Amino acid sequence: MTSCVSPQKSRAPSKRLRSVSDLVADNLISALHLADFEKLSAHYDIGISAHIRDVLRGVSNPERDPVGRQYIPTLAELNVMPDEENDPIGDDLYSPVNGIVHRYPDRVLFKVTNVCAVYCRYCFRREMIGAGSDHLSADDFDAGIDYIKAHSDIWEVILTGGDPLVLSPRRLQKIIAALGEIEHVQSIRIHTRVPIANPSKIDDTILSVLKSVDQGIHMVVHVNHPKEITEEVKAAILRLRGANCSIYAQSVLLKDVNDEADILERLFRALIAMHVKPYYLHHLDRAKGTSHFRVPLEKGQAIMKELQGRVSGLCLPKYMIDIPGGHGKIPANQDYVTFISPHLYGVEDYQGCEHLYFDRQVDAAEDGA
Repeated sequence: MTSCVSPQKSRAPSKRLRSVSDLVADNLISALHLADFEKLSAHYDIGISAHIRDVLRGVSNPERDPVGRQYIPTLAELNVMPDEENDPIGDDLYSPVNGIVHRYPDRVLFKVTNVCAVYCRYCFRREMIGAGSDHLSADDFDAGIDYIKAHSDIWEVILTGGDPLVLSPRRLQKIIAALGEIEHVQSIRIHTRVPIANPSKIDDTILSVLKSVDQGIHMVVHVNHPKEITEEVKAAILRLRGANCSIYAQSVLLKDVNDEADILERLFRALIAMHVKPYYLHHLDRAKGTSHFRVPLEKGQAIMKELQGRVSGLCLPKYMIDIPGGHGKIPANQDYVTFISPHLYGVEDYQGCEHLYFDRQVDAAEDGA
């Protein structure tokens, strides 16, 4: 006698979600306000990778989940505050040719594409990117390379966009090879969300491109919550480390995503465990329709103060503000040192206790020289 066992139904693999209808069909947004969501999607693109959809699988309220909140559109994005701007950090003011941003003397941004693997709902370039956009044209690419060649003070080129790792390996190879021929370019950095949002993209072909850089690639991955660090992400990071990449992480402080010291502590420790250095924690830029993500600056400072001394210095990024109008980034941490009088300062330790610090320097005559 044989027993009959009903075969288990395998779950259909997730697909990339690209439209309002995709989100409704996948029960990520309600169809009740369809017209408003269509209006929103006409202005800001939608993109949720298959990997991110799998991360959200089984979550009862994905729009409130710390991962889902980053990617699922909400009608709050239609609320534009008076202080919000199309270009909140002033990229356009420092763009001598299309695709290049030269704000600091020794480095430039090279925006090689306007397309991303996923579309974050708080993005500071949300007015400029999306699937309706394109990669940098051949003429603009050549003009960008010529600009970098002509400015010998440029030591580092930061590939950004959009997301450079959405490019085909062939196109990425062309960009990296062109930069490798410029003698004064000694550092190539890539800012990307791909290892977090689409880790399967980090395959042997793209790894071979990254390995081709003699001095190695400095890669900055964007990650905001420990839940994003899945086993697939860990494997992708390990592959990147094997491809001669130095890996850093940047995060954005976001309301109801990571605006608690405990969450950031877990995130930063998880990154260090993967040999990924937390690099920057960004205070949210004032892009249009992002006010529902804002955390008060005082709260951000208090969180960083709480983490100081509580976690290893290896785990602590710099908390940064990008000054509107293109004036660049500055640290946003609270001051721990206060001037009292010449040679005398008040200093505060990580537990909030105040102390006096004497800093008089002995000159050569007093030293008996």
